Amino acid sequence: MNQRTTLEIIAPTVEEAIAQGLSELGLTADAVSVEVLDAGTKGFFGLGKTQVRVRLTVNPPMGAEAMEIQPEPDPVSKPKAERVERKPKPAPSPVPSSPVSRDVESKPEHDALLDRTESVVSKMLHLLNLQAQVSAHYGSTERDGRHNIHVDIRGNDLSVLIGRRSETLSAFQYIASLIVGKEEQQFVQLTVDVEGYRDRREKQLIQMAMRMADQVTKNGRRQTLEPMPSAERRIIHIALREHPAVKTESTGEEPYRKVMILPKED
Repeated sequence: MNQRTTLEIIAPTVEEAIAQGLSELGLTADAVSVEVLDAGTKGFFGLGKTQVRVRLTVNPPMGAEAMEIQPEPDPVSKPKAERVERKPKPAPSPVPSSPVSRDVESKPEHDALLDRTESVVSKMLHLLNLQAQVSAHYGSTERDGRHNIHVDIRGNDLSVLIGRRSETLSAFQYIASLIVGKEEQQFVQLTVDVEGYRDRREKQLIQMAMRMADQVTKNGRRQTLEPMPSAERRIIHIALREHPAVKTESTGEEPYRKVMILPKED
């Protein structure tokens, strides 16, 4: 539960959204605060099922509040404490530091950019009448110092969001990046994934690249792969970059640009 303190859920009713959120967080209702972000509207042009959008925020742990309340009886027992040589106790160091440390820990959990990203993606899914859970976290740092934000979408029947050759997912990712960037007044690069699709696809592409490289090595003839988006072509190039017997090149024009695997010249 230390990994995140908020969760946005889209569902047909508020009750269903709360139930799904509690199940995802593994908490009971008294451990979270509930905020209804959207009470439910129809889809595009008034079509589709009504959906609501709810945000669940995990309440602070009771132990932290108890630490702040604990010093209150100290002034009452102070005279006795001095007689019994318990002078160090009336000035407990953990009390003033407790709120500070709690604030420091909560900062990465309540990152404004991540919250904005989750809100934008959840709203887009809501408008598409898709029921899903959204979480965002920082990925690797780019060469220019900017963070890439990974957005994970999980739910049922989300294949429509991927599309053929992940074209729909790429378009969704591009639009979400533009909206978040405009609202934050800065360039924001998002990587949107649906149910771990991108990881599975990357493994498939690497396996295919290795098989094709073996064929090129055996027969000495080039192999041309199917047209791919730039992100998938990059996976092929990286997978075979250190291969001792083959090299890769891209050929063609978008959206039909392909990767060729060729034997290395001696």
